[in-house]
Amino acid sequence: MRGATPSSARERHAVLGPVGAPFVATYALAYMSVALMLIAPLLVTLALKIRSLVGADQAPTSLALVTGVGGLLALFAAPVFGRLSDRTSSRHGMRRPWMIGGLIGGVLGITVVATAPNIATVLAGWCLAQVSFNALQAALVAVLPDQVPVSQRGTVSGVLGITVPVAAVLGTLLVQLFAGHHAGMFLAPCAIGGCLVLLFAATLDDRRLGRHDARRWTPRDLIAAFLLNPRRHPDFAWAFAGRFLFICAYAFLTTYQAFYLLEQVGSSEDDVPGHVFLATLIQSCVLVVASLLGGRLSDRTGKRKPFVVAAALTYGAALFVVAWSDTLAGFLVGMAISGLGFGTYMAVDLALVTDVLPDPASSARDMGLFNIANALPYALAPAVAPAILAASGDSYGVLYAVAGACAVLAAAAVVPIRSVR
Repeated sequence: MRGATPSSARERHAVLGPVGAPFVATYALAYMSVALMLIAPLLVTLALKIRSLVGADQAPTSLALVTGVGGLLALFAAPVFGRLSDRTSSRHGMRRPWMIGGLIGGVLGITVVATAPNIATVLAGWCLAQVSFNALQAALVAVLPDQVPVSQRGTVSGVLGITVPVAAVLGTLLVQLFAGHHAGMFLAPCAIGGCLVLLFAATLDDRRLGRHDARRWTPRDLIAAFLLNPRRHPDFAWAFAGRFLFICAYAFLTTYQAFYLLEQVGSSEDDVPGHVFLATLIQSCVLVVASLLGGRLSDRTGKRKPFVVAAALTYGAALFVVAWSDTLAGFLVGMAISGLGFGTYMAVDLALVTDVLPDPASSARDMGLFNIANALPYALAPAVAPAILAASGDSYGVLYAVAGACAVLAAAAVVPIRSVR
């Protein structure tokens, strides 16, 4: 039985049985829900709320403040709450209490933002939402190594890989349906996402930690949540480096594509939103297919590294196509290729990471720590890109060539991993 508690975490992983379609479906929907509840405000409603409070001139600065502080807290929240989850000996399980608690706190934070009378209140609400949803995410992502056997991780990771683009599409749809109703635009995604998270939490046969196996939380654990010895765990360190470099490449692409279209392709300001939407749609269609097929093929062959290396190189090639192109057609071709690389990479690399976790007993902490590789590039890319542009004479081709080089280095970082084929 999945709810049984073997004498050690490693023994438990050895006896995991296959998961069925109902588990995968409810897990994917819950996973998507976290993205939905955060992406919908980030895409549209948070900016509109701030603009309504401070006006058009001050809105960009205020939005940067709110999202920057919230993002910084999110960076640190995942490892801490992951470590707390790993040490939870509740009779309701290790992950479920943090899922439900994180959901309640996140929805409360979004509600505060929706009803805020000033920027200070928006900032407080958004920080609460970021910390709470990251607590939920830390518990949710740990379910993959907790519940899914190695032979199915590629397939399940592939399904999880398509949830973010689906959440983005659903989030923008909900915002359009409730256009003009600020509270509805904020809370409709929370209502749908919250129900799906609760459905998964209610049906999950959660992993349980015996009280005699639980360790007390001490102040030293706060520091330990962020510590990892690369010499003791080189495979995890290489996987971290690879993901960091890959997301750096992605952050360069997404952050500066509007400026690239204006300066290198020659799109008009009025055409940029439509061109970005078309490129994103093409990329997402390819991404969904690549994610599902890549994960399944990885499971069938029993190999991870060749898929991750090939995917990172493909993404690098896509960025070089974008860098050398000065037409919309060339840009769209590059974005289609990037969907192939990104979809395959995110599906199989997630499975690879769960296979090289330092200790199954601290999987939530380790996955939370790994999340830094996903979040930090979004802070670094806007800081580094201006220097690259200044040194290259404002050449977006050079910027995207650097991004392509990051993707190639991400492929190289996977090669030294030894414990996974």
